[in-house]
This record gives sequence, structure tokens and C-alpha cells, in this order.
Amino acid sequence: MTQLADSGIGDLRQTMGGPVLGPDDPGYDDARRLWNAAIDGHPAVIARCQSAADVCRAVLFARDHGLEIAVRGGAHNPGGSSTVENGLMIDLSLLNEVTVDPVAKRARVGGGALLGQVDAAAQEYGLATPAGMISHTGVGGLTLGGGMGWLTRKHGLSIDNLVSVAIVTADGQLRRASADENPELFWAVRGGGGNFGVVTEFEFQLHEAGPMIQFGLAFWDLDRGADVLRMAREVIAKLPDEINVVVGAVNAPPAPFVPAEYHFRPGYALIVTGFGSAEEHAQVMDEIRSAVPPLVEFASPMPYLALQQLLDEANAWGFHAYDKGFYLDDFTEDAIQVITEQVPLKQSPGSVLLFYRLDGAYSKVPEDATAFSGSRAPGFAGFIIAVCPTPELLEQDRAWVRSFWDALVPVSRGIGSYVNAISDAGVDDRVRASYGTKYDRLAAIKATYDPDNIFHRNANIKPA
Repeated sequence: MTQLADSGIGDLRQTMGGPVLGPDDPGYDDARRLWNAAIDGHPAVIARCQSAADVCRAVLFARDHGLEIAVRGGAHNPGGSSTVENGLMIDLSLLNEVTVDPVAKRARVGGGALLGQVDAAAQEYGLATPAGMISHTGVGGLTLGGGMGWLTRKHGLSIDNLVSVAIVTADGQLRRASADENPELFWAVRGGGGNFGVVTEFEFQLHEAGPMIQFGLAFWDLDRGADVLRMAREVIAKLPDEINVVVGAVNAPPAPFVPAEYHFRPGYALIVTGFGSAEEHAQVMDEIRSAVPPLVEFASPMPYLALQQLLDEANAWGFHAYDKGFYLDDFTEDAIQVITEQVPLKQSPGSVLLFYRLDGAYSKVPEDATAFSGSRAPGFAGFIIAVCPTPELLEQDRAWVRSFWDALVPVSRGIGSYVNAISDAGVDDRVRASYGTKYDRLAAIKATYDPDNIFHRNANIKPA
């Protein structure tokens, strides 16, 4: 910790309503810990904000003392952008209140809330908003990058359902941004990541969903990979918006419906979720089964909340992780060849390749309506994710992720990707490619609200 920060930590304590932790304080090590065990940052100060006013004070304190800022929401970012060495961590985890208005179908969500908290509060009224697929993910980081999950085909991205934000900008001021208040800032935060400030509250539109949905899973051996991807190409192209399919190269889970001899076997899976009728879901499962008979299959109604927690255990805190993302137009023969060559090379049973389908409601939003880092044309968001129990395995699978991504670039939409899947620092070319023609507009907004680029621990947009 710098001497300057040490002398000032008492001053910050006097102005903050929430706890302020230094390296010698009880609870410091717990507060600095992140989801990704491969990241081990040591902030000089952790400001555990319990109000928007606390966030304002923390931002000004960091500026006055020349401290680099990291913003911690759910601490789930594989790249570790929510911590900082010898700087100030703004910890939003105490700002986690969720308030639902079931009549207006709106939710107000604290900037440090987790997806599971929003899901639970909204499902009390049979409502939901599009979000991610792991319930211990933070709402803030996920939403600011776009936010995609099971409801994306039916209701769009998280940002497509964002009504307003309360945001502390680099001058330490709390602002509201919406369609009719600071509209340029509102455009930028819908996909521009954490570049423009610290969001202390989100307001979301809610939709009817659940409480029960239809769930199906089919799993095949590695040697059926090409057949599965060709079949998925055909099935997904004609899906109704009420059904979503995630395609993955995974290891079979040790679940009760998987025979013991197949537990952890590497292969390919389709997860089929239905938000419409059971008959409609069953027809899709029948088509999959008849086209390429699976090694294992399972179908059952499931609570929406259980669906949202389905991947939690496989992505629990304490794994060593690394990821890279990309966009793919379709499972072309060239893409299938790359995928089936690279998938068997991973070492950790937790490492995966996932494809989220992007079309339906997602594609009905105009390209320039938000700052989102991807085309609204139908396609897939792809994620190559190393999830490893040990640092040694991570070293191997990090190399696998990188070589796999390099091989995919020529058969995908290029080096641009969903910005929530850009873990590496100093990748200006990837950030620019991701935003394309939107980058200059974002850079101009950045110059207005953060001219000194104090919020740069992200997929960074440089001020114009």
C-alpha cells in the first residue's frame, strides 16, 4: 500500500457510511477475493459502499489520492478487472436491494446485486428479465456489457430491457440516465461496459416467465461432434422464439439422470429450454433425437429458478479460469472442422465451449439503438472457457483457449467479440473491432464523462 493511501484511509472512513478496509483489517482478505482463483489482487483500500453517496465519496477519494480504481459487483469477471494492485476497490456488494413493482412490471436493482437475487424477487410475481445463466454473477458487469441468457431469443438482451440507471461518473457526481435524461450516456452504458462510471441502481422491464419451464438435455460422444453441429444448425434455424438452445462441448455432468459410466465423459450437448407449451418443446426434442440419437437424454418441467442455478456448481467460486469470446454466423463446414479438431485437446473436465443463439427479439433491436458490441444479425455468441481446479491445469487450458480462438478467427466474424468475454488487458484492437463504427461515438461520450479514463479496468474505450 502506498504511504499516501495509508495516511488517507482514516479520512475515507470518516466520510463513508459503509466499512472501509485496509490490508491489516479483519475481513480484508475475504473482501478482496474474486470468483476466479487465478486472480490475487491486493487493493490498498476497499470501500464497501452502502449508498450512492458512498460511491461518490470513494471516486473523489481515489482521484484526490491518485489511486487506480476497480469496481467490484459480483466479482465474476474472469479477467479480474474488479480488483486492483495498490489501488482502491469500490465494492458494491452491500448495494444489493431488489424492489419489484408487479403492476408496472419493473424492478429496481442495486448495483451490487447478484442475478439470483433478481430472479428470486421477480419470480415471486411470475416475472423475469433477461439475464445470464449463472445465478452468482453480478447484475452490474453482466448488464453493462449486454447481458445474454435463456430469455434472449424471447425478450432480447439485459440492456434491451433497461429503463434507466443511476450512475456515479468520474467527477464524483450521481446522475440518472434514461431515454429522456442524459440520453447519450444511457446509450453508452447499454453495452459500453464499465467505461462511463459506477452504476448504483438499474431499472429493468420485467416479463412474464415461469414459474415452471420445459427443460431438455441431450448428450453425445466426441466422435458425433460434426453430426451434432450440423443437426443443431438445422434445428435452431427454425425454432420458435419461446424455445432456446445452447450448444456446448462439455463433459457429461455427474447428474442422477446420467448413467455413472458416462459421468465426466467429454462430448457435445444441447440444452433445450422452453417458455411456451410442453408440446412445442417435446417436438423439438423429438426432432433432435430422431436426427442424431443421443448417448444420454433427459427432459422434464423445471422451475425457472432451478434453470437459472443449473450451471452454478460447475462454475463455483475457487476455480482457476480464463476465457475468450467470438461471434459466429453459423455452423459452417469450415467452423465445424475447427471445432471438432480443437475440442478434444482440452485437459480440464470443467473447461467448455458454449454457443448462445442470438436471434428473435435480439435481432429486432436496431443496430444503433444501443452501444452493444455485436451485430444484431442472427448468429451465435461463442465462448471458450478454461475452468480448472489447479493452476497447472489452467496453464494448459489457457493455451488451449488461445490456440482454439486463433483457429476460429478466420471462420468467424473476426477478432471482435462480446466485450464481457474479453479477459486480456491491452487488447485495443479487439475492443475497437468489437464496437466497430460505434467506437468513435463511445470515445466522444467517454471524453465527456471520463476524460482522464479513470474507469479503465474493463474492455477499455479511450477518451476521444
